[in-house]
This record gives sequence, C-alpha cells and structure tokens, in this order.
Amino acid sequence: MTDATRVEWRPWGPKAFREADERGCPVLLSLSATWCAGCHEMDATTYAEPRVAANVNEWFVPVRVDVDRRPRVRERYNMGGFPTTAFLTPDGELLTGAGYLGVAGMRQVLESVGELWREEGRDAGRVPRALTDGRPPAGDLSGAVERHLTGQLESAYDERHAGWGTDAKFPLPRTVEFALTRDRDRALRTLDAVRDHLADDVAGGFFRFAGARDWSDVAYEKTADTNAAVVRAFAHAYLYTGAAAYREPAAAAAGFLTDELWTGYGVGGSLGPGLGRAYYAAPAADRADLDAPRRDRTVFAGANALAADALLTLAAYTDDADSREYADRILDGLTRDLIDTATGRVRHFRPSDDETAPGDLLEDVSRVVSAFVRAAGVLGSGVDVARAVADRAIDRLRVDDSFVDGPRSGPALLDRPFRPLDGNVEMALGLCDLAALTGEDRYRTVAHETAAAFAGATDRLGVQVAAYGSLVGRLQRGTTTIVVGDEPGSDLHRAAWRVADHEKVVVPNAHRDGAPTPHRVAPGSAVVLADGDVSEPATTPDELMTRVAAVAESWG
Repeated sequence: MTDATRVEWRPWGPKAFREADERGCPVLLSLSATWCAGCHEMDATTYAEPRVAANVNEWFVPVRVDVDRRPRVRERYNMGGFPTTAFLTPDGELLTGAGYLGVAGMRQVLESVGELWREEGRDAGRVPRALTDGRPPAGDLSGAVERHLTGQLESAYDERHAGWGTDAKFPLPRTVEFALTRDRDRALRTLDAVRDHLADDVAGGFFRFAGARDWSDVAYEKTADTNAAVVRAFAHAYLYTGAAAYREPAAAAAGFLTDELWTGYGVGGSLGPGLGRAYYAAPAADRADLDAPRRDRTVFAGANALAADALLTLAAYTDDADSREYADRILDGLTRDLIDTATGRVRHFRPSDDETAPGDLLEDVSRVVSAFVRAAGVLGSGVDVARAVADRAIDRLRVDDSFVDGPRSGPALLDRPFRPLDGNVEMALGLCDLAALTGEDRYRTVAHETAAAFAGATDRLGVQVAAYGSLVGRLQRGTTTIVVGDEPGSDLHRAAWRVADHEKVVVPNAHRDGAPTPHRVAPGSAVVLADGDVSEPATTPDELMTRVAAVAESWG
C-alpha cells in the first residue's frame, strides 16, 4: 500500500504511538475497508499526490487501520463513515477529523492541524464523550421502554418511501424484527423496499445501504454481516406471512453467502462495489467481462456466527438442507479456528504470520452465543460452546452491570471502557436465549442487569436501537420456550420452529438423560413453558399449536 499511495503507513500498535511521542508530532489515522470505494479512490488520488504524501510523512506518523479487522479502533475514531481521516495526539486523544478528503481539502486540513499542533500541542486533544461519561444512566425496567420504541416505529417512519429516517436508508434488520410483532405493516413495507432497491437480482445478496431517502444512490458494497442479518429478518417475515416474497430473497442472499463469499470453511468479509452501478446493472453474461469487485476473504468470527444463525433460522422455517449444511460447516470452522472451546475465548479472525488478531470482542462473543444457542435448538448441539463463551464474557467484559466492547488494554484510547448499547443488547438477548434453553436463571439475571444499566436513557433512544425494546419486553414477559422430547428434524420439532414467534426458544432432545433442558418431557411429546407455567403435553403438531395458542391468549 505504501508504493500505491506514497504514504509510509504504519500498522496500528504501540510502536506507532511511541514514534509520535518521540518525534513530538500527531498521528494521522486512516480508517479504511476493503469494501469502501471512497477509501480506494482516496488512495489513488489524495495519498498518491506527491506533496500530500510528503507532508503526511514529514509532519505526522501515518497509521492505516482496516475497520473490519480492528472494530474497537473503528468505534473510537469513526468520524461518521469511511474513509475516516482522524488526527490524534501521541496519547491517542482526538485533535480533529474528517471523512473523504480530496487533494485540495487534504492540503488545507494538514495545514490547519499543523498550526493547531504548533499552538496548543497535546492540550488540543480530547477524549470522545462516549469514553468519558463512565457508566450509562441506569433505571428500572418497565413497559415504558417498549412503548417508547414502538412509538418510534411510527414517528420515524417514512410513509412515502418506506424505511426509517429521511436521509440515507439502511436495512435496519433488528428494527424490522422488533416491528414484525408490533407494527408488521411497516416492517413488511420496509423489507419490500430493501428487496426492491438493495437486492442484487443477478448474484444474490443485499447492498449495504442507499444514500438517499428514496432508496437511490445505492452503495454497492455487500458485506457478510449485513447480508446475514437481512437474511434472518426476511426469514422471520416468511415465518409470519408464509409469503414467497420474503422466503425467496432470504434464500437468494443465503446463496450469496455460501457461494460468492464462501472461502471453503467460512464466509468471507465482503465484496466491494467494483464498478458500482455499471457492474451491478449488467446482466450475468456481461459481468464476466468486467473487472470483478474486490473481495475480502477474511473469516470474521462475529460475521460468521451471525451467518450461521441466519442460515439455521432459514433452515428451521423452510427445511432448506443447504442452509443447514453450510451453517454446520461454519460452526465447525469457528470451533476449529476461532473459538477455544475450553476457555471460551473468541479470536476476531485467524491472523497471518505477520499480524495479530484481537480477541474477546463483545461484537463477536454476543453473536457466537446466539449462534450456538440457535444451533442447539435446530441441530441439537452447541450449548456447551454457548455456555463457555458466555461465561468468559461475563467474567472478562462485564463491568458495573454492563459489558464493555473488549479487553481494556491497548494503545491510544483502547484502554478506555466503551459500552455500546447495541452490543450490550445483542449479548443480553443471547443470554436470554441461553437461560431459556438451559433453565439456568443466572444468565437471565445478567441480562436483566444489563438492560437496566441503560434504562435511564430511554427517552433518548431512537428506532435504530429498537432491539432494546425486544430485550426489555422479553425480560418482562419471559421467553416462550418449546421443549420437545424428540430428535431434531422430527415432525414435532419442525412444528415447534413453525410457531409464529421469532423470539421463542426451541429445545429438542428433552427426553434424553443429561440433555441441557429446562424441563424434562416424555419421548414423543412437547410442552410450552411461559412465565413459569407448563402446558399440557402435546404429541402431535396440531396439539402443539393448540397449546401455543392458549399461551398466547393468556398473555393477551
């Protein structure tokens, strides 16, 4: 990259910050991604301009970070999108920053930062507010949380174009999942817009977002985590509607994950935009003659766990054998390469010989817990991995009743605790599922304390974190758990997964000795657990649906 850009990039690490300290100069931090078209354009123009490169090399210590490989750096220094150009003190405090900069803009910024540094030095640095506020505002869990976020589904909805917000449109799959049981019409209309505007009809998969309110100005990159999350949301929509309009896009995107992004043992990180509209508007036969988009073949733990979760969800609702098989292969790859099943440690990715990979990231462990709980419900195995990873996360990442985003160590501001609400919600939802699967209330207790740690900020929450409403609702009402005394794949087990509740937990093999189950049942039967009550046994799919309907009626 140095030859292409003329900038002498250093890797992220303490050595670069020591150099800045010794030279008495700021750090220029470039946050980039394989899938980011603007990042590559900036390399080819701005950083390739001789005077810009010379000034950067002379006045700063330039550091390049791949945001997918270093998500904790991304979250601390992101200036609103990528590329990000951030200027830091040798201690890692923020001087200023910007997004994409052309040659003229970069020259101006370099001059102004240089002047700021000469006049104020390290005193000009600041720590972002998210890292200085300490603990989030705690509060009591009540129905007000769910009501507020349900209200946001309506107030923030774009009735003309669908989706939430009036600027760029993102799929917001977690928000869709929250809305499916509270505002289904808006949820389905949003998925219709995602399907109509963000789906690649040729190769499958979904683009990351649209830059305009009407879903135009599409950003043509396709990332693994976006696609996995959207597959799951479409699968849930199919569960409620039975409509091919939601099953088929889910299946096409699942095919994209297991074909276009498949590495042989897992799902690669992303497929870049390539030639953008010109490439993706071309029919399949013509695409072969065009330059292929950049492909990141890195197998990231969190993205692959999310992909396994989505594929298993689709398989459970549709009996799709390919989705089940690939999910199983992903889980095998995770336990072989990225998860230490004895200690519960999760590596973010498998590093090459000349790099290291971060571990114990909340983004990864929360998804791993959920994926292996899902695997236990669909395939009949996985609970031991979910337990090991959850227990380590509770031990290592839980501080003052909520979770920090990773180990509190590293250069610059990585030693400052950061408590992302979305990561805490994902972790707590996984713990709710694990508690329902195993009957171990300690996981639900941690989930409750985690949710309460943010409840004092309810009135500030927007539709983007609607999953917090799902979490609080489940903690107040409990989780519907269907305990099946039969093998995975039996008619009774398949019927349990077809129950129209995407937040339920299904526990197979509950007739076996030693099986991790909250309730033992006789072979060939199933019961529904809800709010401490146990239904009468069901021995046929029809009887099971009757039991579930009775529970739903009792909950109102």
